[in-house]
Amino acid sequence: MTGENGPMSEKSKELNPTLKHLKQKSDLHLSRKIWHCAGICGMAAFYAFMPTRLAWIALLSLSAFILPLDLLRLKYPGLNRTTMRVFGPVMRRHETGALSGFSYLLIGAMFLLWLNKFHIVTLTLLFLAFGDPVASFFGLRFGKDKILGSKTLQGTMAAFAVCTIISAIYYYFNNIMTERLLIVAPLSGLIGAAAELIPIGKIDDNLSFPVVGACLLWLLFTVYGGFGI
Repeated sequence: MTGENGPMSEKSKELNPTLKHLKQKSDLHLSRKIWHCAGICGMAAFYAFMPTRLAWIALLSLSAFILPLDLLRLKYPGLNRTTMRVFGPVMRRHETGALSGFSYLLIGAMFLLWLNKFHIVTLTLLFLAFGDPVASFFGLRFGKDKILGSKTLQGTMAAFAVCTIISAIYYYFNNIMTERLLIVAPLSGLIGAAAELIPIGKIDDNLSFPVVGACLLWLLFTVYGGFGI
């Protein structure tokens, strides 16, 4: 019996009844996209309205539960099967033998909190919440022109459009670089699209996206005076 990338491992064989119900990266998987968007928007709202210290406590507490569980399930097939049954609707097939995207997201969120720049953190989370799933949706439904690996021009353009609109609205209502809005909004859109498009080795994009996006936004804010005088 073979899996997606060759002979199926013993662990995969044990999980096989669950595996057949799990989605792959090539599937539209709307439930995961909705979960992704809602969860990250929740993170952004919590960060926006709660003190940073409380945000750290909440993030570390959640990580202290999720990360060990994610590691332990890879060692114990029974725990893995239970996890897949409970979280199957929002997990992908390859995650049966690897850390989940949520674990990588938690690590990415720690990086953003460590960065501790309110507008950069908030914008990066909004880009990740909307730009990433929109790019995936349009890429899978309408993507015809491959530009990098499985990424398509249509998906990247969708991410650019969404991140540009988010940036324009965010900058306008927060009075940030409004005199240069027609420049910084599209540049921010490019940053969101680039963060979604460009891979960093084999790192999950729930970690690479916030790192790349936040660093590039920091550069943009520095160049165009987004931090103020």
